[in-house]
Amino acid sequence: MRPLKILVLLILATVAAAIASQDIDVRRGGSMWARIESDGTIRINGSMKGRIESDGTVRVDGMMAGTVEDDGTIRKAGSMYGQIERDGTLRVHGSMKGRIDSDGTIRRDGSMWGTARPCDGWDGAKRVAALLIFFSGDF
Repeated sequence: MRPLKILVLLILATVAAAIASQDIDVRRGGSMWARIESDGTIRINGSMKGRIESDGTVRVDGMMAGTVEDDGTIRKAGSMYGQIERDGTLRVHGSMKGRIDSDGTIRRDGSMWGTARPCDGWDGAKRVAALLIFFSGDF
């Protein structure tokens, strides 16, 4: 491979890793509600409440609550609970419950629920879906 191609590939890989490891701020009603930190730590109103691990395991107050699998399947206590689809559609027990738009707008039952910024790509949507399902109380 040419040195320029190698350099371009390294830069692209670095940019992709940086985007995937950004903090995501989630707002409700215009006010800051939650943050998903780059290491997976979940903070609600500033207090640490849990963690989304790199393998998709979700912990609430240190206890395993469920998983968000690579394909978007969401499991609670080992049973299928819902699905985040690649287009951002969020299903609970097979029914559409909401949506995470590509710009980070979060919709619940068709109405705007909040925003997640930045919410880039598939990994961002899965992290936000985990936050909504395991920490919001109304998804």
